[in-house]
Amino acid sequence: MKRFALLLTIVVLASCSYRQDRLLSPRGATLSGVEVLVSEDVPDGFPSMILREVAFVNVSGKPMEVGAMETSGISVEGSGIWSLQPSSSEERLDWVLPVEKGFRARNYLGMNNSDYGGGIPMVCLWTPEINLSVGIAEPVLKLVSINVERKGNRAQAFIRRDFDEPVLLQPGDTLRSYREFEMTGSGDFFNPLREFARYMHESFGYEPPVSPADAFEAVWCAWGYERNFTVDEVIGTLPKVAELGFKWVDVDDGYQICEGDWEANDRITDEGMKRITAAIHAQGLKAKLWWAPLAADPGSRLASEHPEMLLVRKDGTHEDISWWDSWYLSPVNSFTRDYTLGLVDRFLLDWGFDGFKLDGQHLNLSEPDYNPASGLSYPEEACERLPEFFKAVSDRAEADKSGAVVQVCPCGCAINFFYTPYMNQAVASDPTSSAQIRMKRKVYAAMCPDLAYYADHVELSDGGLDFPTQIGVGGVIGSKFTWPAPNPTVKGDGYLLTPEKEAALRKWVGIYNDKKISTGRYLNLYDYGFDKPEAHVIEKDGAMYYAFYAPEWDGGAIELRGLESREYTVTEYTADEPRSFTVEGPDPLIHPVFKGAYLIEVK
Repeated sequence: MKRFALLLTIVVLASCSYRQDRLLSPRGATLSGVEVLVSEDVPDGFPSMILREVAFVNVSGKPMEVGAMETSGISVEGSGIWSLQPSSSEERLDWVLPVEKGFRARNYLGMNNSDYGGGIPMVCLWTPEINLSVGIAEPVLKLVSINVERKGNRAQAFIRRDFDEPVLLQPGDTLRSYREFEMTGSGDFFNPLREFARYMHESFGYEPPVSPADAFEAVWCAWGYERNFTVDEVIGTLPKVAELGFKWVDVDDGYQICEGDWEANDRITDEGMKRITAAIHAQGLKAKLWWAPLAADPGSRLASEHPEMLLVRKDGTHEDISWWDSWYLSPVNSFTRDYTLGLVDRFLLDWGFDGFKLDGQHLNLSEPDYNPASGLSYPEEACERLPEFFKAVSDRAEADKSGAVVQVCPCGCAINFFYTPYMNQAVASDPTSSAQIRMKRKVYAAMCPDLAYYADHVELSDGGLDFPTQIGVGGVIGSKFTWPAPNPTVKGDGYLLTPEKEAALRKWVGIYNDKKISTGRYLNLYDYGFDKPEAHVIEKDGAMYYAFYAPEWDGGAIELRGLESREYTVTEYTADEPRSFTVEGPDPLIHPVFKGAYLIEVK
C-alpha cells in the first residue's frame, strides 16, 4: 500500500512539476556540474504526502560558489487559481487569495520587515480540478521562502533557500536541502492544512490546543477608551457590559509605564489595576490583560539596566520594533524568560487577572540573535526556539490560575505555526475586512479544530457591526463600545453605545450566548474561492449552522451539503422574525434572497 501510494502520488506530482531541483550561483544562474540525488518517501498514514530530501553533489571537478537552492517545484494550470500563502509582511495581506496573471510573491518565512516575519511553512495551490501543496517538514521554523508566481495560465510554487554568504562547494562536497513535502489533494486549502498539522503532531509532537470553556465567552474590550483610559471609565462601563451579556473584559494598552517597564503608571497605579479586576469580578465577569512581551523601549529601565536581555544583531545593533518604537528582547534568553515569568505572576496573582492578550506582530518571529548572554549554539536558534517562550508563558499561567486564557494576537501576521500549541485563544488580529475575519477562521479551524477563535472587535468588521460574520463562522464575538460617554479623542461617535448600537448588541450577543456556535465543529463542505456564495458550516448539538456571504444574492440555488436522506427544518435564526421551512436531504437546494449574509440553523 505504501509503495502504491508513493507511485500514485509521484505520478500526480510529476505531471504538475515545472522545474528541476537546482543550485544557483550568487548571480542567479543555474550551476552546472551538479549531481542531484533525491530521496522520496510516503510517511505512514499520509498517503497523499511525499517527503523529499535533495542532495546536491559537486561533480564538476572544481570549486563552485552557491548563492541559493531551489527545490520541490509544483505547478497547477487553470484560468482561475487560488492559493494559501501564509507568510507575513507589513502589508498585512490576505493569507488566502487568487493567483492572478503577473502575480509574484516571495513568501519568506524569516523577517520581511522590521516587525514582521514567520508564518505557516506551506503553500497550497488549487483549481476546481486539482490541489497541490508544498512546504517544509522540519520540527522547527526554517528561514526559507516558498515562492509563488504565475505565468500565463500556470501558477508555480517552489522552496528557495538563499544564503547570506555564498557557500563554497568543493569538488565532491554535498549540500542538502531541508526535509520538504509535496502533497496532492482536492478542494481548497482546508484538508491539506489539516494534514500538515496532523503530520506535525504525529511526527514532532505539536499538540493542537484545546481551549477551556471560558475562552468561548463574549468579550468587551476597554480599547474603545484607548491609551488614555482611566480606572473610573472602565469600572463605570462594567454594568452595561454585564447587562448586555458579555463575559470577559479586556484591559488594553495604556496602563504601563512603557513597553518593557510593565509596572502600572502614575495615572492608573497598582491599586487602580486591583480595583479594576475586583470590579470586574464583582459583576460576575472575567478579566484579561493586554501585554506586549518581548518588547522594551530604548528609554525603559529594563533596557538600561538589563542589556543582557536584548537581542543583538550581527552588526551589534538592537533589532527595532517600529510599531512600538521598541527593541526586541531575545526570545529564548534565560534572563528574558525569568523576567517574563515574574510578570505573569504579577498580572495573574497580584493584580487578579484571569488571562492575557499577548499582542504585537513582533511576537511572530525575530531576527537571529548574536547576544552572547543568550547562550545560543548559533544565531538562528533564536528563531527556531521561539515557541519555547510561549510554552513558558502558557505553563506558568496555567500553574498560577488553572484555565487561564492565553490569546496571541500577531496583528495581521499569518501566525507562526510552531507556537500554536501554547495558546488557547486565536484572534482575527486587526482584520482589514469582514472577509479576512472569515478567511482567518477557516485557517485556524483547519490547523487547530478545538481552538477558540475570537473574531476581534466588531468595530473592525465591515460597517462596524458585522455580527453575522463573527457568529456565522463560529467566532467569539467582541466589542469595544464606550458608555455612557464617547471617547473624545476618536473621530465620529467615539465608539459610543448609541441606542441603535445597543439594540444591535442586545440582539447579537443574545443570539451568540443562546447558540454558542463557536463551540461547535467546523465542517469543510464548501471550497474557498470557487463555491458561490462563500459558505461556512458549523455542526453543534445535532444541528448544522450554515452561513452564506455575498454582497447581494438574488435567489439563485444554494446546495445545503452534508445532510442525510431525511427531512430537515430550516430556521432563519438571526432574522428579526425567524422564518422556518422544511427541506428533504441529502443536498437540497434553497433559493434565498439576501444582502451581505444569510444564516440558518438546520435540524
